[in-house]
Amino acid sequence: MPELTGDESVSARSRSLWRDRDFGVFWAAQTLSVVGDSFALVALPLLVLHATGSVAQMGLLTGAAGVAAVGTGVFAGVVVDRLDRRKLLIASDLVRLVLYALIPVAWAFGPQIWLLYVVLPLAEAVGMFFSVTYVTVVRSLVPGDRITEANGRLNATAAAAGVVGPLLAGVVAAWLGPAAAVAVDAASFGVSAACLTFVRFTGRAGSGDAGVRERRREPLGKELAAGVSFLRSHPVLRSLTILLSVFSFLTLGLNDLIIYHLKHDLEQGDGAVGTVFAVGALGTVAGALFVAPVRHRLGFGVTWTGGVAVCGLALAAVGSAGSVAGIAALTAVFLGCVSVSGTCSMSLRQEVTPDHLLGRVTSAFWTIHYSAAPIGAAVLTWAAQRYGTGPVCFLAGVCCLLVAVLALFTPVRARRPEQAGTAAAGPVPSGPGQEPVRSGSCRDD
Repeated sequence: MPELTGDESVSARSRSLWRDRDFGVFWAAQTLSVVGDSFALVALPLLVLHATGSVAQMGLLTGAAGVAAVGTGVFAGVVVDRLDRRKLLIASDLVRLVLYALIPVAWAFGPQIWLLYVVLPLAEAVGMFFSVTYVTVVRSLVPGDRITEANGRLNATAAAAGVVGPLLAGVVAAWLGPAAAVAVDAASFGVSAACLTFVRFTGRAGSGDAGVRERRREPLGKELAAGVSFLRSHPVLRSLTILLSVFSFLTLGLNDLIIYHLKHDLEQGDGAVGTVFAVGALGTVAGALFVAPVRHRLGFGVTWTGGVAVCGLALAAVGSAGSVAGIAALTAVFLGCVSVSGTCSMSLRQEVTPDHLLGRVTSAFWTIHYSAAPIGAAVLTWAAQRYGTGPVCFLAGVCCLLVAVLALFTPVRARRPEQAGTAAAGPVPSGPGQEPVRSGSCRDD
C-alpha cells in the first residue's frame, strides 16, 4: 500500500478523526486485537483447569508468558525502528493467528498442555512487538495536535473491548468449549491483519527508508541504549519515567487488593468482583474520551499531575469502603484518572520523540517503569494480608499524592512541553547513520 504524500497527505491529516478512513480502519484493527487478547485471557485458563484442575499450572503458564513479554520488550524497540512498521503489525497479527489456531486443532485430539507452554510465551512475545509498533504508528496517522485525541479513542475502545471480550469468551466457552473460544481469538487476529492491509500510513510507518537501512549497521548494544539515552536527556520524559516507576510500584497490586477486600473483608461473591471491575472499565473509557479536551484546556502538567493526585485520593479510600457500590465508584475514579494520565504520557512521548527513535524509546520507557511494579504488587498484597487492606490502601494512596506533589517541582509541571519539541533534550549521541535530535522534529502511556 503506497504511503500518502504531498497535498493528499495534508488533506487526509486535517480531516476529523471520525471521517478519517485510515484512522478508522486502524482503530477497528486495534480493537479486534484487544478483543482477541481478552478471549485468550479467559479461554486459556479454562483449558488448563478443564484438563488438569490445577490453578498452580495456570500460574506457571502465566509466569512463563510474562517472562517472555518482558524479555522481548528489551529489544522490541530496536526491531520496530529497523523494519517497516505496517508490515510488522500485519506480521504480528498473522503469527498470532497461526499460534492460537494450533490450540483448537491440537485439542481436537485431546488436551495438549505442553503446547500451551510453547504457544502462549511466543504469542506474548509477538504481542509485545505489536504493542510497541502500535504506539509508533499513531503519529503516522494523525497530525500532532490530534495525537492525544486519537490515543484517547484507541484506549477507550480497548477498555470497552476488555470488558466485552471476556463476556463473549465466557459465552462461547460455555456453549462450544474453551478450545472454540481460542479459535475465535485466532480469527480476530486474522481480521485485524486484513484491516491493516488497507491502512495508509505516512512516512516511516508506511515504508522503509535509506536511513533505516543504514542504521542496521550500528552495534546492537548502541541501538538498545539509544532509547534510554533519549529518556535520560529529555527533562520531561526523564522525570515522567522516574515518577511513573514509583506510581506503578504503588498501584500494580490494586486489583488484588480490591478482590481481597471484597472477598475477605466484605465476604462478597464472585459476582461482586465482576461488577466492580466492569464499572471500573467504564471509568477507563470515560477518562480516555475526555483526556483530549481536558489536556487542551488545562495543559499537560495540570492534567497529568491532577490525574495522579485523584488516583491517590481514590486509592486511599478504596480499602476502607464498606459497600460494593462505593468500591466500584472509587475503582472507576481511579482507573479513569489512570487513563487520563497514561494517555497524556503516551501522547507526549509520541509528540517529542524523533520518529527513528520512537520504538526504542517506547520499549525502554515500558521496561524501566514497569520493572519494579511486580515487587510492589507482592509487597502491597503481603502487607494487606498482615495489616489489612484499609491501612495499606491508605498509605499507598498518600504516596501517590506525594508523587503528584513531587511532579510540581519537576519539568512535568509544564503546560505545553510538546511545543518545545526536543530542543530541551539536547542532542542524542549519534553514530553512523543515526540522526541527531532536531528541535521541533516530533510529537505518547
